[in-house]
Amino acid sequence: MADDVPPGNYLLYDGECPFCTRYVAHARLTEAAGPVALIDARTRPDLVRQHAAEGRDINEGMILRLAGHIWFGGDVLNRLALLSTRSDAFNRLNAAVFRHRRLSRLLYPLLRGGRNAALRLLGRDRIAC
Repeated sequence: MADDVPPGNYLLYDGECPFCTRYVAHARLTEAAGPVALIDARTRPDLVRQHAAEGRDINEGMILRLAGHIWFGGDVLNRLALLSTRSDAFNRLNAAVFRHRRLSRLLYPLLRGGRNAALRLLGRDRIAC
């Protein structure tokens, strides 16, 4: 990745998607994984373009960079579930459902479809890549 990519760990998500925003707020990622920058993809078109050039379209899934590794889409939910603190009902449910990689990958397209439908209903555009 280029020099303008933030150093360290980050989660890149759609800040105008109500589901994505609530998920990120409840995931308590920093408690589980240490410092993680939560980045609204709509504020970082440069980062969105860099990931798109590497085959990761933010409209198709969230992107997690953690300890030098990058996860995308359903694999992000799986990774977050494995890191979950299980400190509240949301995180326990998240861990129970998404700790299985295959199930995460199977369910993610349904979640993405819900995101796309919500954005259309709210009159919001997809993120330009």
